[in-house]
Amino acid sequence: MLDQLGSQFEAASAGYAAAHGIERDPDWFILKMQEEMGELTQAWNKLSGRGRSQGKSPDDLRTQMADETADLLGHVLLFAQHHKLDLHAAIARKWRFQPAL
Repeated sequence: MLDQLGSQFEAASAGYAAAHGIERDPDWFILKMQEEMGELTQAWNKLSGRGRSQGKSPDDLRTQMADETADLLGHVLLFAQHHKLDLHAAIARKWRFQPAL
């Protein structure tokens, strides 16, 4: 499942990068994860009252938080795929369960 999902994110990311002239060098993958974590943190701060909501409703802020979480997930999978990391094995080691394939 993770490999298939990672491949889908890869196709979308590669297409976006090609269309916009973005070079996805090895640093890009980790920097994008950091960027998305910052955006997720910003969304959380707004929703939890630690940041300005900028006129957005709580439902809008929850949607924004979900969107940023999806971005972070995508970039984690892109990072793992780029570096040929075996997430299935890592999950089994670290979380002590076998993820569905």
